[in-house]
Amino acid sequence: MFEVFKKLDWFFKHYWKRYTFAIISLIIASAIGLIPPKIVGYAIDHIQFETLTMKLLVLIVVSYLCLIVVHYLISFLWDYTLFGGAVILEKWIRSRLMDHFLKMTPTFFGKNKTGDLMARSTNDLKAIAQTAGFGILTLVDSTTFMFMLIAMMGFTISWKLTLAALIPLPIMAIIMNKYGAAIHARFTKAQAAFGNMNNEVLESIRGVRVIRAFVQEEQDRQRFQTMTEDVYDKNIAVAKIDALFEPTMKVLVGLSYTIGLGYGALLVFENVITLGDLVTFNVYLGMLIWPMFAVGELINVLQRGNASLDRVNETMNYVADVQESEAPVTVNSLDTIDFENLTFSYPGTETSQLKELSLHVKKGQTIGIVGKTGAGKTTLFKLMLRQYPGIDGKIQYGNKAIEALSLDQIRSWIGYVPQDQMMFSKTIRENIQFGKADATDQEIFKVMELAHFLDDMKQLPNGLDTQVGESGVTLSGGQKQRVALARAFIKDPEILILDDSLSAVDGKTEAKIIEHLRKERNNKTTFIAAHRMSAVTHADHIIVLENGQIVEEGTHETLMKNGGWYKEQYEQQQLGNDGEVIS
Repeated sequence: MFEVFKKLDWFFKHYWKRYTFAIISLIIASAIGLIPPKIVGYAIDHIQFETLTMKLLVLIVVSYLCLIVVHYLISFLWDYTLFGGAVILEKWIRSRLMDHFLKMTPTFFGKNKTGDLMARSTNDLKAIAQTAGFGILTLVDSTTFMFMLIAMMGFTISWKLTLAALIPLPIMAIIMNKYGAAIHARFTKAQAAFGNMNNEVLESIRGVRVIRAFVQEEQDRQRFQTMTEDVYDKNIAVAKIDALFEPTMKVLVGLSYTIGLGYGALLVFENVITLGDLVTFNVYLGMLIWPMFAVGELINVLQRGNASLDRVNETMNYVADVQESEAPVTVNSLDTIDFENLTFSYPGTETSQLKELSLHVKKGQTIGIVGKTGAGKTTLFKLMLRQYPGIDGKIQYGNKAIEALSLDQIRSWIGYVPQDQMMFSKTIRENIQFGKADATDQEIFKVMELAHFLDDMKQLPNGLDTQVGESGVTLSGGQKQRVALARAFIKDPEILILDDSLSAVDGKTEAKIIEHLRKERNNKTTFIAAHRMSAVTHADHIIVLENGQIVEEGTHETLMKNGGWYKEQYEQQQLGNDGEVIS
């Protein structure tokens, strides 16, 4: 049960001063809380024996008030320090999780659903933070404070009465242990179900247009209802065990009260203890309710925290598929990019997506990559970004193997515009500034002109300050592509990769963007993958991929003379619906 604290020892060691202060303050506050019942008993005995004077009464009242003030101040200190530490732990783990996510490759996100990762980053972190806050509180109160109470009851009143009243404790320990095991198992299942529901909600929101287009609203509603029922059932299973804690505690505490009151009254009649002692004992017994209840809460909180920490650690312990070189080399000038006998298969597949691919690229060249869907164009770009391990053959930047370079340097060279553009829920200005954080409006307007987006921007309600909505929902497909292009252009990268990034724009707009590219990137390397041949006709070198292999290569003129797939595809695309060539 306490293994969760061992798993978090790295945090407690770092903040040992904070937690030592919090625990000592909590113990002092608890000790101070034991004094008022003795004062009450003392006053009752003086009343019973008619020895209470005004001077003594004033002293008792003043002492009581002073204890209240001191107890309040010390309680504030331990509360602030202890629960402040829990907030720090949550912040630390959340930051580490985010750093971990940013280092992960597509393989990781293929194995883990987004909704489940969100559940681990929210609900599970809350449960872990509760362990470092409320868990420490219940641990101290269910051990130190309980023993302090028992010691006060035994040493200052009667050990016989104390031991008799505590007979239900062993029974409680056995029952609480069984409840704790059940809580751990059920809470783990409930959190997993919540993660699956999160993922379903995300997919429904992202795909709402498709759901409506195919009139699947009712089916999606029913599917979501089924998932919510599953989450409900699993949380109810947790709640059933939760609900047993308090009644069990009350029954056992009530039994302790019955023993204490009955046997205590007998001891008063026998003059073993005074009436004031019996009153004090019952006050202490009432104070013992919380420590006894804290035992149950401690087991509950620790089991929840342990289950959540296991889920978070499972994510954190996932080793990135692509590892940094231990001693990365630096390339000062990116003069060449070489692919030598490059062969690659995605993890878990037997088919090779690229086979024996070789290509030599000089700085400043534009490389066109065409081929049928699934030919390997996007795969090649992902390998250039080093998103996957397991490469056979070589990729070299400036005569240095890609494995020897740091990931930061590789990706700092590259401006990548993928097939599916990702728009952040921010303004157009902020989306473009992802390419260059300190970009001025003048620079933004320049790249928007290159991306042929200025006319569209004039029609938007707030210009650059227009919010694009979730995933760019307020923009059309062509507009999203051009904002993504502007974001890459403003970075002015050494290598620009356009992965079918002009598919949603018309031919005239595409021609203007290509013309702008040719003027602006004279001495920079550009890779353009496209299904429309018109996007690559200007390229210095064009390769045609088929099943991951280069089947044709050369300039546009050379490929047209060869009379292969490229020529056939180009001529088909140049024909209008009526069979006439489009000029």
